[in-house]
Amino acid sequence: MMAGVMGSSALPKPTEAELSILRVLWRRGPSTVRRVWEDLNRAQATGYTTVLKLMQIMAAKRLLTRDDRERSHVYSPTLPEEETQKQLVKHLLERAFSGSAQKLVLQALSATRASRQELAQIRKLLEKLEGGPQ
Repeated sequence: MMAGVMGSSALPKPTEAELSILRVLWRRGPSTVRRVWEDLNRAQATGYTTVLKLMQIMAAKRLLTRDDRERSHVYSPTLPEEETQKQLVKHLLERAFSGSAQKLVLQALSATRASRQELAQIRKLLEKLEGGPQ
């Protein structure tokens, strides 16, 4: 975690629109509003000022950090993708599954078909959690 950044549990949960921006930044790395807007605009018509305002709000919420040393400000996610995903899963686990990891996993696996590779990774994780061969 970055120095001076509050713990991930203290950060607000990103909205769907904010997650779209975070996905761009996780994929591209630190970027200006224009670069994020260009990327988002390919998939769905989005106004530049809408993206700018969202990113300013996200910086105020501490979901993004802003480097303003250059003329064009460069934004970066405060947390890595995996940390944000863990935060969202914990939130979903508590709200929708009463804290039951079993129910969450069973619903996730029944909702979409997992590939052989995904199932192998799941088995490997389960073995690791059980203390089996690694």
